[in-house]
Amino acid sequence: MKKYAKTHEWVEINGKIATVGISDHAQNELGDIVYVDLPEVGKEVKAGESLCSIESVKSASDIYAPVSGKVVEVNTALEDAPETINKSAEGEGWIVKIELSAPDEVDKLLDKTEYEKLLEGEK
Repeated sequence: MKKYAKTHEWVEINGKIATVGISDHAQNELGDIVYVDLPEVGKEVKAGESLCSIESVKSASDIYAPVSGKVVEVNTALEDAPETINKSAEGEGWIVKIELSAPDEVDKLLDKTEYEKLLEGEK
């Protein structure tokens, strides 16, 4: 099951590993993505801290870690094809995998219905 941060990142948990990306809404707001500054494997992150940045034809945006832990994998396909996020933000366009250090943080994230209500409130 996917969970969402108020800052428009999504998380999918598989055991102790969280796959992280940006929501379809976020990629739509950014426009055509031209570059992803991926973090280093091994980087320790805390929930709410900047994880990496994404550049689009419109702007550059920080992506925040929705959970705390260690980056164990990055989606290197984004180096050559950052537009994958535009095509499949919540699928093939994932950004990193994080080994959770505080699994209970996931409970603080929004489910799909709560996230959709948040989006409605932003309009």
